[in-house]
Amino acid sequence: MNDRSPRPDGAPETAALKGLVLGHEAAPTGHWDELRGEVSLAKADTSRSISAPWQHFLAPLNKADPSREADLNSRMANLQRQVRDNGITYNVYASADQPQRPWSLDLFPLMLSHSDWQLIEAGVMQRMQLLERIMADAYGPQQLVLRGQLPAALVQGHPAYLPAMQGVAPVGGRYLSLAAFDLARGPDGCWWLLSQRTQAPSGLGYLIENRQIVSRLFPQAFEAFPVQRLAHTYRTLIDGLKARSPAGASAHIALLTPGPYNETYFEHAYLARYLGLSLVQGNDLTVRDQKLYLKTLQGLQPVHGLLKRVDDDWIDPLELRADSTLGVPGLLQAVRSGNVLVANTPGSGFLESSALLGFMPGLARELLGQELQLPAIPSWWCGEAAALQDVLPRISSCVIKPTYPHHTDRHSFEPVLGHRLSPSEQSEWARRIQRNPDDHTLQSWLPLSHQPTWQSGSDGTSSIALRPVVLRVFAVVDAQGGWQVLPGGLARLGTREGIASMQRGGSSADVWVQSPTAAPKASTRAAQSSQKQAQSPTQSPSPTQAPALSPLTTSIPAASDALAQRQRLVTSRAAENLFWMGRYTERTENTLRLVRLSLEILGSENQNLPCLRHFITRMATRHGLVRAGVPAAAQAHRVFERSLIAGLWDQEMATSVGFNLRSVRLAAASVRERLSPEHWRLLEQAESRFFQLAKGTGLAQPTPDALPDTVAVQRLLADTSQMLAALTGAQTDRMSRDDGWRLLSIGRHIERLEFLSHALSEAVQLGLIEEQAGFDAVLDLFDSTISFHAQYQQSRTPQALVDLLVTDPDNPRSLGWVAHTLRSRLRRMGQLAEGATLPLAERLPALIELRPQALWPLDTPRDASTSADPTATHQPLPLLATLGQCQSAAREVSDHLCSLFFTHSGEARYSVGA
Repeated sequence: MNDRSPRPDGAPETAALKGLVLGHEAAPTGHWDELRGEVSLAKADTSRSISAPWQHFLAPLNKADPSREADLNSRMANLQRQVRDNGITYNVYASADQPQRPWSLDLFPLMLSHSDWQLIEAGVMQRMQLLERIMADAYGPQQLVLRGQLPAALVQGHPAYLPAMQGVAPVGGRYLSLAAFDLARGPDGCWWLLSQRTQAPSGLGYLIENRQIVSRLFPQAFEAFPVQRLAHTYRTLIDGLKARSPAGASAHIALLTPGPYNETYFEHAYLARYLGLSLVQGNDLTVRDQKLYLKTLQGLQPVHGLLKRVDDDWIDPLELRADSTLGVPGLLQAVRSGNVLVANTPGSGFLESSALLGFMPGLARELLGQELQLPAIPSWWCGEAAALQDVLPRISSCVIKPTYPHHTDRHSFEPVLGHRLSPSEQSEWARRIQRNPDDHTLQSWLPLSHQPTWQSGSDGTSSIALRPVVLRVFAVVDAQGGWQVLPGGLARLGTREGIASMQRGGSSADVWVQSPTAAPKASTRAAQSSQKQAQSPTQSPSPTQAPALSPLTTSIPAASDALAQRQRLVTSRAAENLFWMGRYTERTENTLRLVRLSLEILGSENQNLPCLRHFITRMATRHGLVRAGVPAAAQAHRVFERSLIAGLWDQEMATSVGFNLRSVRLAAASVRERLSPEHWRLLEQAESRFFQLAKGTGLAQPTPDALPDTVAVQRLLADTSQMLAALTGAQTDRMSRDDGWRLLSIGRHIERLEFLSHALSEAVQLGLIEEQAGFDAVLDLFDSTISFHAQYQQSRTPQALVDLLVTDPDNPRSLGWVAHTLRSRLRRMGQLAEGATLPLAERLPALIELRPQALWPLDTPRDASTSADPTATHQPLPLLATLGQCQSAAREVSDHLCSLFFTHSGEARYSVGA
């Protein structure tokens, strides 16, 4: 297990290399030191030798100049930037109103030699076989309980044991498709099993991102080690799930997520995109005739396999927790009928109990005829009288853990370190254990190995620090019915005080497993190349410098009936969120433009024009940009202006810019698997920057008495408009043109058609067209000033305005272009809902076929158009009627689309009847 020698060729342990770690802290006494490859002793010499893997890793930094720390700081800054840019998050309690917490990743990987990995891999494979046999017995003959080799309280008495699955043969012949094992290296240098996860183990997505980021920061070290690749194991998982599912290789596999407020939702979306799975929530699915279906725009589509990230308790409200909104009514019956593979088979949660570890050696001898190759930390279930009597006097050297998870009818608590308890606290715990022995399990305390990390101090200095580490490794099913161990894992780092979970401030690290096919190597040339790479941290590595992990392309049969699988399915929930994402994006853009125009008018020489003041007052009131009771701009334009600014961040107003920006992000969060990292980053940046100015005032919601000045607000609105332009560009050019994208586009254009037609109607009725300033204001609101000047120069006639803003087929801001685009999108979706979108397309006016003179006749007296009464004799009645038709058509199309596609995307309703 000791990999400190021999020293690798080409990576001499020079004084310069030792200087990088000289004097830095060693692991605490009695803990294994991963940096130095040995147990740390009292009065440890921090200048002693570095282990062989770390010599290879640090060799590129092996030069005697003061730039080493700056180099590592630069790489760390690059790492943190990539985490932010990729939108990698882990939220303790995700909330719509709270910023998402960036994923915590350290610069240095945990490095495992090939010999270490061979022992871990063999031990995990053996444990996987044993867990499968225990699961088969627990839901089959139950001989282990009958013979007393496994207490009934740990099987049938465990809350995660599902009697509804008793006697049910597993779909595909295996109960377990995926499991995670938490390991730690002890003072003896050996790896010990701490726990196992079988219900919905997390980490598979995060470890891919860790690998992509860290390997690109140290490409030469990655190749010189060399490191085993991960992608093949992910392909193995998908192939294995498909092979075991009822539909075989053509199976449709989905990933079941609790939703965007789950702390690991980023991982769910990332895995779904990487593995090519449909990301679904419980209300996206339905069970019909004991088969599972996905509700899509194309109708119900069969689902043959489900990779779940929801605990078993919540997956079927019909048979399990009736208050669950995360599951699918009838799912267990579909599993019992053999019509859907669920990974893992529901009911595996009892295998996660720490109490089970103490029985595993005997079970291995009974079921496998073998001794366990991967030892587990000694564990005692206090429900056994002999075990209780044996371990209770040693409570100070144990970790007290709950036998059962938190459940409505079971007591649970957070693990407690016995050596941190006072004598009186130890006595109190001993009494608690004696009162409820079944609920408590004691495990020996293991001094965890310590992993090097790169830490920046508050004083600006940086150094190597050692932190306790736990390694999570994964075993996945393969197409032959066996399992493979992913050659790597997720390292979780604790604080100085001990291991902290990710929920409590822990960090993570990549895991490098040495490949068996090549010996480690390093060279001066590689070191120089690495230094050059580090000095340009923003430069993307070439394909030969770093291992690229491309999204998996899963094998799809060439048969014609499998071609439908190539078409991306759009769930009803995703369709609804995409539709409203489009509407909120356009609504935000329109509102921003209206506020900017209003502030410009109120601060210009045209502020006293009655028609302009009436126009911005009516538009701001109609679109909810000022609260009720605010004086009109004509009465108190300063009060109106400050109220307009205050309303930008008003979260109680569903029409404010801030509310709409947040709504865009929330709608996008539900379809995050469809968005590129750049797209998502734009969304987050637009929202965070907009609210940053409000935070600068010291108020969560600024009031008219404490507001940023108008100039600062105008700069913010201009910047936000630019980001929205980039966002709409991403929606237009970076998303696949499927039915989901068409609904997003339809949502945007419905919003644009209604807003602009209403704005033009108000402008005509209030006589803005008769004033040069009003004429220019309308062009500005339509974002068509440059186009007008290019086409018509200074010919400010009503007919020219109508030509550009109503009937022009080439201006994307003209009502004619918008209506024409809507008609095209609706016709393109004519294959859905029995062609119900086709008649909707015909209800939109064909504006590009009209002549401007027909809408605003040349003989209309110009002075008569200033009347606020649209029924006045000399008003351009054809134009006003057409604008009214546009508004009503937009609302009608929206209502019909909602009734066609979105009414069944809400929470499922079910009942239990006779």
